[in-house]
Amino acid sequence: MTQTQDATRTRTFGWSDPAEHAHLLGRRSGLELLTAMASGELPPPPIMQLIDGHGMRVEEGSVTLELDPQEFHYNPLGTVHGGVLSTLLDTAAACSVHSTLPAGVAYTSMDLNVKFLRPATIASGRLTCTGTVLQRGRRTALAESRITDAAGRLIAHATSSCMIFDIPGA
Repeated sequence: MTQTQDATRTRTFGWSDPAEHAHLLGRRSGLELLTAMASGELPPPPIMQLIDGHGMRVEEGSVTLELDPQEFHYNPLGTVHGGVLSTLLDTAAACSVHSTLPAGVAYTSMDLNVKFLRPATIASGRLTCTGTVLQRGRRTALAESRITDAAGRLIAHATSSCMIFDIPGA
């Protein structure tokens, strides 16, 4: 983002072709795919580039993402928009489920229940969002995610149910 003294603000960003990930779904496990994204071997999905998320850390059953709040994340009240926070929460929870899946198996979020506890602003510092699988069955999984600010205060948390399914033709 570029900010100038005359209060003009602009933002330019690019993204990678999402097909780079899609063709690998049947060939690599979720943990392998996410680890490749975290290491930079594979580019992040376009949504992470859109919101300027970074700092992915992955282990089986848990994924952590980071976001430095910026003005372009703000709602009309001058705080980070709940949709941006929800996107982080959904991504961390769902990716934590993905990290447990073998090659040829995918997931989709069925719901996301979010609780916002305090506002986030630029002054909050880096936001850290960690998702963790709570329970995984053959066809569904339950995960939670939590966002904390740089001081370790809880900003928001969520639970998410994911549907697990075989990838056709994988």
